[in-house]
Amino acid sequence: MTEQTAPAEPIGPTEPIGRRERKKAATRRKIADTALRLFLDRGYDAVGIREVAAEADVAVTTVFSHFAAKEALVFEQDEDFEQRLVRAVTERTPEEPLIPALRREIHAMVRHCTADGAVQIWRLIDSSPALRAYEESMRLRHAESLATAITTLPGPPRTPTACRAIARFTVDAFSLARDAADPAAAVDEVFDLIDAAWAALPA
Repeated sequence: MTEQTAPAEPIGPTEPIGRRERKKAATRRKIADTALRLFLDRGYDAVGIREVAAEADVAVTTVFSHFAAKEALVFEQDEDFEQRLVRAVTERTPEEPLIPALRREIHAMVRHCTADGAVQIWRLIDSSPALRAYEESMRLRHAESLATAITTLPGPPRTPTACRAIARFTVDAFSLARDAADPAAAVDEVFDLIDAAWAALPA
């Protein structure tokens, strides 16, 4: 049964809290996994949204309710990564300094994106101008969100330019590390520079 013909579910006390969100997340993941499989098998440009919808057994409108553009299908965890960066700033323990918290989060993200199976996905992205452009715009958006979080930190104020620079360097550390022979060492190398730059900012 497709999303177009599925009957509406009751809303109210008969539906446990969170069930609808879990179903939405499962549908989103199913669409993304289906799209990625088709893209890797046939090439990004050779597969259309209608084919993704048909293969995932959902309506085209359902695809677009979860993903604003075709390119977004390849970056299913886009919003999650953005939120993780912000939370690394806003939810770190009081005794953990900013830069080590960001270093720890970027290490975790790099491990995730360099795990087995990730190489073919990045090869797909690198082969498509549309996907490369989308990734670049995504990185800029992540950096802006991170800069906003850094700017609102309590304590001695830093200029918006300084906060944006630190945020850009942090996001770029991820991109540089995923292409490096030793991703973990690359993260540490970049963050040693970031740490020095942050410490040198006038308080």
